[in-house]
Amino acid sequence: MTTSRAETAMNYLLLVVVCAFALGPIVVVLVTSLQPDLGGGGIAWGNYAEAWSQGSFARYLRTSALVSATVLVVALTASVLAGYAFGTMTFRGSTVVFSLVLVGIMVPTEAIVVPLFYDLRTLGLTNTLWAVAFPQMAQSIAFGSYWMRAYFRTAPRSLMEAARLDGASERRVLWSILVPVGRPAIVTMTVLVFMWTWNEFLIPLVMSPNGAYRTAPLALALFQGQHVQATSLLAAAAVLVALPVVVVYLFLQRHFIRGMLEGAVRE
Repeated sequence: MTTSRAETAMNYLLLVVVCAFALGPIVVVLVTSLQPDLGGGGIAWGNYAEAWSQGSFARYLRTSALVSATVLVVALTASVLAGYAFGTMTFRGSTVVFSLVLVGIMVPTEAIVVPLFYDLRTLGLTNTLWAVAFPQMAQSIAFGSYWMRAYFRTAPRSLMEAARLDGASERRVLWSILVPVGRPAIVTMTVLVFMWTWNEFLIPLVMSPNGAYRTAPLALALFQGQHVQATSLLAAAAVLVALPVVVVYLFLQRHFIRGMLEGAVRE
């Protein structure tokens, strides 16, 4: 099937329009972050240094990195194990258990955050790393189990059977064969979980009321309240907070896109 020049031109035009809508706000924020607040000329690179020092973003970015790393390590490990069990094994009650896991995806954070706060306060965990990380671990494991189950269900059975015939244990089949082959799916899940954890606002706000584990998005909101008129500083602070997610995505984008395309085909 051939495509006419008019259709090709319309496709490219549509892509340009979509890219403009997607990249336009980013360009506006970047340009605004480099403008002097007093209307002077030139590029004000100092806005970033000033926002960094005034907002104490070094501390809050470290907190976000710690929370994100903790959630990632636990969620990725648990999701791979659960996805392998649900995707390759048959056991009594597996459908019921998997349905319960999916509840974690369907229930919104707003519906559980208040009772969860009281439960964690009873256990003496509020204002700790675990109060901020545990709820996000649970949500990420629910999604990750679903995501990895879809991958393991389509993994080559012949490869697994050949490994078992050679005497490989289930652990070796998983970590030495399936995990390396499934790198795109795992990287995609890594990027999504990191992005969701880094951008989470409500859970750190509620679970750490004294601000001991205030994350970067919370710090940005506080900074915004203190600098309502300083649009350049606000834009610079927003860039600082968003930069780690952009860097992680750019570093892993090839595997991320490949994993998303494979997941779409499998579904």
